[in-house]
Amino acid sequence: MQLTGIHHLTAVTADASGNHAFYTQALGMRLVKKTVNQDDVSAYHLFYADGRGSPGTDITFFDWPVEREQRGTHSISRTGLRVNGEKALHWWKDRLSSLNIAHQPITERDGRLMLDFEDFEGQRLSLVDDGGKGEAHPWERSPVPAEYQIRGLGPITISVPDLHYTELVLTKIMGMARVRDYATPGNEETRTYVYQMGAGGPAAELHVSVEPNLPIAQPGAGGVHHVAFRIPDADYKAWAERLNHVRMPSSGPVDRFWFRSLYFREPNGILFEIATDGPGFATDESMEHLGETLSLPPFLEGRRQQIEADLRPLA
Repeated sequence: MQLTGIHHLTAVTADASGNHAFYTQALGMRLVKKTVNQDDVSAYHLFYADGRGSPGTDITFFDWPVEREQRGTHSISRTGLRVNGEKALHWWKDRLSSLNIAHQPITERDGRLMLDFEDFEGQRLSLVDDGGKGEAHPWERSPVPAEYQIRGLGPITISVPDLHYTELVLTKIMGMARVRDYATPGNEETRTYVYQMGAGGPAAELHVSVEPNLPIAQPGAGGVHHVAFRIPDADYKAWAERLNHVRMPSSGPVDRFWFRSLYFREPNGILFEIATDGPGFATDESMEHLGETLSLPPFLEGRRQQIEADLRPLA
């Protein structure tokens, strides 16, 4: 029973239309599911991923009318987006420049080439050279050429003021292994520790920056709500039992229709999710038409007319 990598990451936007334009046009990702927050149906929940909506490729957003995030610790601080090779990073550097998207120079960090940038709300992102490892499923209608498209998520970086109890959860409960560390970018007097799950590699790493010198983050637009980790469908019950056995307070089983989830907070308050690979986004839509209309799980279908009336159109 083992986590196999990053499943998805869910962030916050206060501008659904601008968010949709940025991630589908500027970054060339595919909107694979247009739905609502199942606990707050007044808000969109938008899923951007590769051409097939593969597990481990989707960055998702809740659309909430909130102020900007105030950065600090006790937070998820940076999201990696994997691309193939140094040539791809140089192509992206030119693209970001042409679109007037602020970015940093290409640099090597933790042994990999990366290109740091932010979206229009300050969401901290990094394009990461993954060496082309693993499957890739380009989106044929993307404005980005197939060879340069974003291949998936990882690594994900979190910031905590104290490592001890977080590490116990990561290693003793979640089965990750600490494999190395490096100086935290922008906060070099502190260290970032790398935890590996499954077969490892950037798609299966959590980076933990220990930053007691930062204030506590205040959530908002441009911030991250939670990170989810992948498990095979067959392991879902066992993971629920494991969290219960170690007395880790959790949501208990939650069926999100496109996947099944378990939610809990690590000791520094960051929300984690364990999510199954299936059934997948093509459960209720054809692969050819993913994300083109509002998709609702069956328990919300009876409220469709009201939900649609309350949502602003995505321009």
